[in-house]
Amino acid sequence: METVCHDKQWDVALAHDDNGNITAALPYLRGKKLGIRYIVQPQLTQYNGPWYRLGADHNYADIQLRAHIRHLRLALFLQNFAPGLTELDGWKEYTRTPRVTYRLEDISDPQRLFDHFDKSRRQRQIRRAEKTLTPDWNLTPEAFAQFHQAYWQQRGKKDLLSQDFMVRVIATTKAREQGLLLGLRDGEGTLQGARFVAFDDNCAYALLSALHPEHPNGTSAMLFWLILQELSGRCHSFDFEGSMDEKIAFSYSLYGAQPTTYYQLMRCPNAILSKLLKL
Repeated sequence: METVCHDKQWDVALAHDDNGNITAALPYLRGKKLGIRYIVQPQLTQYNGPWYRLGADHNYADIQLRAHIRHLRLALFLQNFAPGLTELDGWKEYTRTPRVTYRLEDISDPQRLFDHFDKSRRQRQIRRAEKTLTPDWNLTPEAFAQFHQAYWQQRGKKDLLSQDFMVRVIATTKAREQGLLLGLRDGEGTLQGARFVAFDDNCAYALLSALHPEHPNGTSAMLFWLILQELSGRCHSFDFEGSMDEKIAFSYSLYGAQPTTYYQLMRCPNAILSKLLKL
C-alpha cells in the first residue's frame, strides 16, 4: 500500500476480539476532493477488501470494520474484494456487483499448463515466436516505463500511469523478490514486448504489459509462457487480471484460464454523487 499510495493518504481498519487480538484488517486509500471524502482502489491494485485471521468470527469482525468506515463519513466507498471473499452477508448495506477475472489455479506443472493451451497458442504463436525472439530478464524498470508510455502514445492515448509510479512499483517488488520483469527482443536487439508480474506465495498478478507496434505474432503468448515457467514452484496460482470484455476473456481462455468471480462493493450515501455515478 505504501508503494501504490505514494504521496497519497492510506490507512487500515482493524477488528479485534475480546482479548484485543487483531482478527481482521481492511487497508484502504482515502481521498478528498471538493469536500467529498471517498475510498477507492489504488492504481495497479485489482483487489483490496478485508483480510481475516484464520478462525476469526467474520460477522463480529465485519461489524467493527463497517463501524470504522462509517466513522469516516464518506460520500463514496468503492472497493473490489479479492476472489474468495464471497460470503458478504455482513456487507448488505453495500451494492455488490459481481465481476470476473481469469485464473490458472495451479501452475505447479508447466508442461501440463502448456498442454492445456489452445493449439494455436502452442504451435502458431509460441513456437514460432521462440525462433525469432530472445528473453531479456535484465530489462530495467526505467526502460520498461518508457516502453509502456510509448506503447500508449502509438495507440493515440495517454498512459494513465506516470513513469515514476511504474518504476517505483516494479523496483519495490523486485527488491522484495516478489516481481518479475521480462522483455523480448528481436535479432537486432529491438524490444518487441514486455510484461511485469507481481506475486506472493499464493498468486501472481499480470499487472503491466506493452508491445511494439510491429511485434511478431506470438509475442504476448511467449511472454506469458516464459513467466509461467519461471513462477512454477514459487506461487500457486496466476491471475491474468481479467476483463469483462468478451474478446479479452476469450484470449485468456486460450491459456486454459478459468473465469473467477470477485465482487465490487459500493456505497454512496451522497445523493447528488450517486446520481452522477449512475449517469
